[in-house]
Amino acid sequence: MTQLDEQKLRDLLVTPGYIAEKEFNASVTEASSSQKELIDVLVDSNLIKDEEFGKLVADDLNLNFVDLRKEKTDAKTLHIIPETVAKSRKAIAFKQNDQGLHLAMSNPDDWELKNLIEKKTGQTVLTYYATDRDIHLALGQYRESLSEVFESILTQMNQAGTSREQQDELTIKMVNSIIEYGYYNQASDIHIEPYEEEAVVRFRIDGLMHKVVEMPKKLHDSILQRIKVLAKMRIDEHYRAQDGKLRYKVEGETLDIRVSVLPIVEGENVVMRLLSSATRQYSLQELGLDDKNLKIVDEQIKHPHGMILTTGPSGSGKTTTLYAILKILNQPEVHIATIEDPVEYDIEGISQTQVNTKTNLTFAEGLRSLVRQDPDIIMVGEIRDEETADIAVNSALTGHLVLSTLHTNDAPTTLPRFIEMQVEPFLVASTINVIIAQRLVRKICEKCRVSSELEAKDKTIIKNDHHIKELFEDRGYKDLKKVRVYKGMGCQVCANTGYSGRIGIFEVLEMQENIKELVLQHASSDKIMKQAQNNGMTKMLEDGINKVLNGITTLEEVLRVTRE
Repeated sequence: MTQLDEQKLRDLLVTPGYIAEKEFNASVTEASSSQKELIDVLVDSNLIKDEEFGKLVADDLNLNFVDLRKEKTDAKTLHIIPETVAKSRKAIAFKQNDQGLHLAMSNPDDWELKNLIEKKTGQTVLTYYATDRDIHLALGQYRESLSEVFESILTQMNQAGTSREQQDELTIKMVNSIIEYGYYNQASDIHIEPYEEEAVVRFRIDGLMHKVVEMPKKLHDSILQRIKVLAKMRIDEHYRAQDGKLRYKVEGETLDIRVSVLPIVEGENVVMRLLSSATRQYSLQELGLDDKNLKIVDEQIKHPHGMILTTGPSGSGKTTTLYAILKILNQPEVHIATIEDPVEYDIEGISQTQVNTKTNLTFAEGLRSLVRQDPDIIMVGEIRDEETADIAVNSALTGHLVLSTLHTNDAPTTLPRFIEMQVEPFLVASTINVIIAQRLVRKICEKCRVSSELEAKDKTIIKNDHHIKELFEDRGYKDLKKVRVYKGMGCQVCANTGYSGRIGIFEVLEMQENIKELVLQHASSDKIMKQAQNNGMTKMLEDGINKVLNGITTLEEVLRVTRE
């Protein structure tokens, strides 16, 4: 019963109206052509959330539902079921209390397993339904640390009589372990850095770097050579930067990995960017847009022409937001074309082109060619120069919907920035529909989140910053002692950081008539900001404070990204 057949899914999801029949049928076709499970296609397409699906199945089976991502499971309870059994039977022991042992299963009909556990433990077993995906993630709690894996491999390498062939196999195992652990820890980048006497592996998780393992310097060269082979790089080149890419399958998912190798004083530095299709499967709401901003964006993307811009520094999630918008716009009756640097994810039904400076395929040249391809919607990875800005604006003016990104600190600054790039003010005013400025903040880990009062240092920050103080007072918190916030205590799931995952804080500027008038008058970004706020725009800091009070992130995180 771990996989529900098409008719059962149709009865659960289409008949009650959770998913439209047209979208369901399209997913059936995609599942058949891609040889994926139908429920995976439905969840990956954001037609239903995994948690919502789990609750529906549990209700249908008359069982309790559990979201294992929100449960705190200690190692002793987890290991009541051996890892091999947990994997094969898709079951996780997640809690013990006076009632008995709480067992999550994706196949609640497995009475044999339940009876075996009751005999083994002498406890009453209480069964819950959990989705396959949720159990798959929870199985990660069985894994050793990467340091332990490396220590075991090193021991084998140092054993007398280890042949060259065995050494190569162990090197392959090390590289595979690095990539797999990066994937399991939701790292966006893996760094392998040589130093004088050692090499270090670091993961970038939720925007911050974490050292995960140190190893003897002698291992670095063999790991580097293996990665070069996989990424189709020259293994005899050690003094020039090289770029490559590879594909790696882990747990049934194909990872696209971009590899960059750069010579440094102590050797060659490796950075691998992990691009998982699952990381782009977000709706605008899941990215962090509140109901008010979501409504504005939904209305603006329905326009047949004009410009939709996302702004912010590198790594602020601009492209992810554009992908989420493209996903909504990607319908059979429209032609969407993109020019990107690089194309990070293949999107079925969209013509995607990658910038190539060697052949003079720049953003400007690519965009000029795209316009001749009869597109309805165009995405330009980034507007970097006057030429690209000019072509993008003119494309929007001639009946295309253009999506792009720009590097500005906030939404209002984008408008004077276009004028600085020699775009006429009347063109700026008439083509831009909406500007989405954003930053990414770390989310408090749901498994170790606790409620608390504001810490003394946070109270001091609020009291000394008139704007922040005003934001708290507007929400009824003149007495800071009454403010309840949340924090992560640190656990195995979040590697004791107290944070797990990231979410956006946003500033959405809608081009209303009074904003257009200011643009025509060459008004400063400060004046535009003031008018936008009078129109009801929520500033990024304000959106961040809302997320702090809602227990999603911390004040420290919001200030870290808004005051960089």
